[in-house]
Amino acid sequence: MTTIHPVILCGGSGTRLWPRSRADRPKPFLRLLDEKTLFEATLARCADPGMFAPPIVVAGAKHRRHVEEQGGDVDGLVLIVEPQGRNTAPAIALAAARLPADAVMMVCPSDHHIADTAAFRNAARQAATLAAADWLVSFGIAPTHPETGYGYIERGAAIAGGFEIARFVEKPDLDTARDFLSEGGFDWNGGIFAFRAGAFLNELAVHRPAMARAVERAVAEGEAQGEGVFCPSETSWSEIEGESVDYAVMENTARAAVVPVAMGWSDIGNWQALRDASERDAAGNVASENAELVDCVKVMAVSDGPRISCIGLSDIVVIVDGGEVLVTTASGAQRVGALKGTKEQ
Repeated sequence: MTTIHPVILCGGSGTRLWPRSRADRPKPFLRLLDEKTLFEATLARCADPGMFAPPIVVAGAKHRRHVEEQGGDVDGLVLIVEPQGRNTAPAIALAAARLPADAVMMVCPSDHHIADTAAFRNAARQAATLAAADWLVSFGIAPTHPETGYGYIERGAAIAGGFEIARFVEKPDLDTARDFLSEGGFDWNGGIFAFRAGAFLNELAVHRPAMARAVERAVAEGEAQGEGVFCPSETSWSEIEGESVDYAVMENTARAAVVPVAMGWSDIGNWQALRDASERDAAGNVASENAELVDCVKVMAVSDGPRISCIGLSDIVVIVDGGEVLVTTASGAQRVGALKGTKEQ
């Protein structure tokens, strides 16, 4: 079996989960669903030594402390410290440049929830086989509802272990999302990928040559900082114009493939998504011990201190954390990141 090199991306500050997620303690490093943080759970999914090599974590300098605290017991973990955030394409290229060309890498965001680890690993095996044959593979998440907050992947011709990608679709409106579900053959783009390191760098050099050259220089001019920590050159890194891997590579390559998978996935992108991924009572409510709900339906009420009392509410989120209070409808949770408070963390 092909050994898989997990590449775990730690970026962003999770502003849509404010006030719980802050710049100094962002979403990947919080215990939101169980005793493990989302980052720790991501490491645990890739912990089978018969299947996975030690992980490479790509994170900004402000997240280094969290990575070292929560991943310090993982044998062989390598941390690459980005001088500044430049989106996913350069971050993935950093890891690819530090691996042998034939290494199969699997890119995983650090802040997603996956309920079915067995399904994830089965999909990883299929994706690794395709990646070893120089396909650039996306995990296609089985859609459970007409979601307008995710991009979609349309399946093309069947290949062994998956499908060619016919097209990537931007976040659709509700009617279009409903059409995708009724037609079938569409999956959510969950941001999980598998490539051969050399194949990815070759595609990047074709489609984004300036980025590829800058990453190569940043790695060549970088330096190790202790065991298992690598810092690229800040000077060369600063020349890079940030871009997502979808735009830079996946939408341009002729070798894009998708492996569909149903694995209880959520990006925990906002409070509504966290509510829906959490254990709920018969009325769909989620409440901390110091919250009392009377005649409420689909209410999330969580406080780190003061008592919360709610009566007769539906589809409302109430969060008290660190001296801040958030009250929003579930449908308004997507807009939390636009609040002034999230910029003042």
